[in-house]
Amino acid sequence: MSKKLSIPVFAIVLFILFIVSSATNYPDAPTVNAYSELYLKNISGLGSELKNLEQAIIQSNISTDAGKKAVYTELHLCRKALKKTDFWTRYLDATSYRSLNGPLPVEWETEVFEKFEKPYKRQGYGLSILENILDSNVYNKESLKKLILPSILVLDVYKADSITKTLNTFDHFFLANRLFLLNLAAIYTTGFECPGNDSIIPELQGMLEDVGNIYKAYNISFPQYPLKEEYLTLYEKLRVFVSKQPKNFTQFDNYTYIRDYINPLFAFNQQYIREYKVVSTNLNDYTLNNNVTTIFDKNLYEGQNAWGIYSGITDKELKSDIKKVGKMLFYDPILSGNNERSCASCHKPTEHFTDTGVTAALNFDESRKLPRNTPSLLNVVHNHLLMLDGKHINLQNQAVGVITSPVEMGSTEDQALKKVLSCKEYKEAFEKFKKYTYKNKEVTFDHIISAITAYESDFSNFTAPFDDDMNRMKDANAECQKGFNLFMGKAQCGTCHYIPEFNGVRPPYIESEFEVIGVPVDTNYTVLSNDSGRADIYFSMEMLHAFRTNTVRNSGYTKPYMHNGVFSTIGEVVNFYNSGGGAGKGLKVKNQTLSSQQLHLTQEEIRELLTFINSLDEDVPPQLPPDHLPLSSDKNLNSRKVGGIY
Repeated sequence: MSKKLSIPVFAIVLFILFIVSSATNYPDAPTVNAYSELYLKNISGLGSELKNLEQAIIQSNISTDAGKKAVYTELHLCRKALKKTDFWTRYLDATSYRSLNGPLPVEWETEVFEKFEKPYKRQGYGLSILENILDSNVYNKESLKKLILPSILVLDVYKADSITKTLNTFDHFFLANRLFLLNLAAIYTTGFECPGNDSIIPELQGMLEDVGNIYKAYNISFPQYPLKEEYLTLYEKLRVFVSKQPKNFTQFDNYTYIRDYINPLFAFNQQYIREYKVVSTNLNDYTLNNNVTTIFDKNLYEGQNAWGIYSGITDKELKSDIKKVGKMLFYDPILSGNNERSCASCHKPTEHFTDTGVTAALNFDESRKLPRNTPSLLNVVHNHLLMLDGKHINLQNQAVGVITSPVEMGSTEDQALKKVLSCKEYKEAFEKFKKYTYKNKEVTFDHIISAITAYESDFSNFTAPFDDDMNRMKDANAECQKGFNLFMGKAQCGTCHYIPEFNGVRPPYIESEFEVIGVPVDTNYTVLSNDSGRADIYFSMEMLHAFRTNTVRNSGYTKPYMHNGVFSTIGEVVNFYNSGGGAGKGLKVKNQTLSSQQLHLTQEEIRELLTFINSLDEDVPPQLPPDHLPLSSDKNLNSRKVGGIY
């Protein structure tokens, strides 16, 4: 018989095995983790408050003012508890977070989009939607309970081993902190998901204090990878600054808040990510660049891979050569069916790569106009989905779609490839380039398209005066600062046009949003535009007349505006929003996502807002066309005009 281990020896063996296991799986795990303890405490606290809210809904007579007030009281306690966990819950599981505090009753967008999965209908749950419904006075107990039960159940996800074990490592902390800082800049002060405007700044103040406690617990638990004193000192200054701000979110100084506090804190955190060699295993970090040192760096995130088939090439000289060929092709009508139309025909380089002043370009046979306004290609890489309806998931597909469209360029892949390779200069270049692409024995249409999109990547490198302001290169004038604060506050622009690109891509910059704003067919608002928008791609009533939220950058140069070019000035656009969109103007828009309430902007405020918007016009240098187009062995192709004819 084998001898049994005595209790002391057995305990020692178990302890050694535990230590070895911990060191193997979680080398940075401290013996006592105050950080994970705080996490579990706050998650449990949120769970208790959610159950209290559920009981308040069940027990209160919500048809009376007193009963409704009791539910509101518990709801606001829940929101405070949620904000104690926000630092973690948003980052660790973004999908589950929507059950806690989803901003919309129904969503069709998906994380990292159709690049990985088709959009599907997701019912929204949680505190923001509950508060909106309470404010609407159209509800019953059952509908309110259905919004809270998923919030209670989803907390089990945040208690699962797959998440709690993450808290025994330091890597996730700096990545979660980065998302927290980006959200501080982009959404926490705008009311994006806080229906009660009076709660926006108090919630922010409370959250900053709560995250300060998270920082303390983290530094106790992971002293070898700390948040340094430089960061903590500035963070305390931020907290003091916010504590002195007016409680009215429309008076909050977003300009100073972001420029003097959030952006420098972001730079410190990026430094720590690099210094500590932080590793990500979370799709929230999918597009973000660890090397940028400011939120207002045009390389903050990448929505598109412009290089396509050439993605593996690192040689700078070779990449420059590819761009040069791509530029010639961009101006070359050889890609069209009639050799008279080029990419530059509609995306005019002299007009910020759009068709300024034209509501829509002519179709291929010049018989009528295309149904939609030509969008600018400036900053195109900062969108995950392309075209106003999100039809394409990448630049290469978008380019192929235009070239092969019978109403746009009227060609085919085979026809365009054959004509391009009939030009010696093109053929020699692509024969050279193909050697650097994998498994390609022949030049393909992908080589041609990827050269064009590589050239288009340069269109997103330009900066605006406001970028310089935020990067402390100079100070914006007082009117611009006021305009920015209006943009983020009273004018509510920042709830859809997110920092830093001021488009529909919000932190962590992995999805493009679509909105229904009720665009009319004319400025008399006689009828709603019949363009179905996003619903043409994936039909749903929620997405009917929805369009991708475009960037506000360069709007001074890219008129007219909206998908149909109905507005010819920015002033008309601001008036449209100031009036509550199409619904506010009296049109029937049942699914409008824009609030139909008037903003009540004064003429002075509109002027200030426009001053800020103009500060987003980028410094785009003159775009010179190529000095020639390559000759073809087919003499019928050699009368082509640079840029095309129409």
